[in-house]
Amino acid sequence: MILERCLGSMLLVLSMLSNVLGAFVGVNIGTDVSSMPPASDVVAIVKAHQITHIRLYDADPHMLKALAGSGIEVTVGVTNEEVLGIGESASAAAAWINKNVAAYMPSTNITAIAVGSEVLTSVPHAAPVLVTAMNNLHKALVAADLNFQVKVSTPQSMDIIPKPFPPSTATFNSSWNSTIYQLLQFLKNTNSYYMLNAYPYYGYTNGNGIFPIDYALFKPLPSVKQIVDPNTLFHYNSMFDAMVDATYYSMDALNFSVIPIIVTETGWPWQGGSNEPDATVENAETFINKLIQRVSNNSGPPSQPTIPINTYIYELFNEDKRPGPISEKNWGLLFTNGTAVFPLSLGGPSQITGNSTAVFCVAKDDASEDKLRDGINWACGQGQANCSAIQSGQPCYLPNNIKNHASYAYNDYYQKMHTVGGTCDFDGTATTTTIDPSYGSCIFTGSSNSSTGRESLPPTALGPISPGGSTKLPLSKIQFLISATCLLVVLL
Repeated sequence: MILERCLGSMLLVLSMLSNVLGAFVGVNIGTDVSSMPPASDVVAIVKAHQITHIRLYDADPHMLKALAGSGIEVTVGVTNEEVLGIGESASAAAAWINKNVAAYMPSTNITAIAVGSEVLTSVPHAAPVLVTAMNNLHKALVAADLNFQVKVSTPQSMDIIPKPFPPSTATFNSSWNSTIYQLLQFLKNTNSYYMLNAYPYYGYTNGNGIFPIDYALFKPLPSVKQIVDPNTLFHYNSMFDAMVDATYYSMDALNFSVIPIIVTETGWPWQGGSNEPDATVENAETFINKLIQRVSNNSGPPSQPTIPINTYIYELFNEDKRPGPISEKNWGLLFTNGTAVFPLSLGGPSQITGNSTAVFCVAKDDASEDKLRDGINWACGQGQANCSAIQSGQPCYLPNNIKNHASYAYNDYYQKMHTVGGTCDFDGTATTTTIDPSYGSCIFTGSSNSSTGRESLPPTALGPISPGGSTKLPLSKIQFLISATCLLVVLL
């Protein structure tokens, strides 16, 4: 009994810390993978990349057992196929909670239940019982004394907002008004949050060229192309922010205000078919890294600047078994061996691992491609850098772009020559950094990983960070807080 109380107290402390730390970036874990690793390996990969929040699309017992004791916050899923039964039977809801939530708590840190996935648009025949299903699950949580630890919500697609721009005039599809009103009332009554699946990739590719791709990729827009809401005069620097704000305004149109939004899915595919030219490694890398930077500044969209946009990236692994176009199978951040599809970088000092005193030479973000190409030619030629790793089929060839290849070539030259006067300049296109640019099996010269040759990704700490770097408490302080809590429980 003491141990169980202690575990419950530990989870309370972790929950309090999570609230203090601000916005987080989590990851969805889909399972339509032909070579899905065992649950224990998946959890090891998640922990190795310091991912603090995950969402499961079901309540897989192997994953929930493997997550025990990890402290990782878990959102479990009621599948679309289960919604009808739970909506029609309170006893079915109670059995679901007992089997899939209560049985694993408190050792597994389950904090939310996602009821279905885009039910209104994907399984509309279940819509009439959706909110009833949510109510039944919530009542079962109350009966199990878990309602304060576990929130209930349901992810919805942007498709239920027919005209999301300008955000200030956005409204939900009126044919769903009754169900959405009940849903919002439930979220308000239970202090839960609205789960939104927001994909700028689809907003751009289905937008008939209305918006520039830079707007979808969080890239700065020239002053003459700024995206402005004509009614509020709010400037929108990204389609992501506009989508979130459109949802806030849609809720406001039904007289519900300040129900927080969590983005349960967003991402960008890194490979597509011949008719999907925007699904590239370079675009995916840009979107994901800028998304992480955006979320990590702890601010909300223009209409709700004080409400951070907690976000789950879609997704951890590529789901190669999914039907549909090639892009549908290539949204993953990682391959199943744990290596990254493309470099992930939060840019904060807490993410530096291994030889933190090392200095690397990399290409500048704003360098022109012509100058970078000249730099590569010089470094790999006269500079005598070893550029074999950026050749086709080699570990550092992907992502196949000038900036990535230049960074590898510049760094190889710099590591070999800086002690005898070599510089990191390359006609103004290079800069030094203490963040190890290695990723996956691409190990940069000078990296602490290069001596072992092991495949590793610089931890991306997909958790709460502030604009100035990580706001995480030192591990020793967290351990002290947990130990003190447990001691207090024992004494009581």
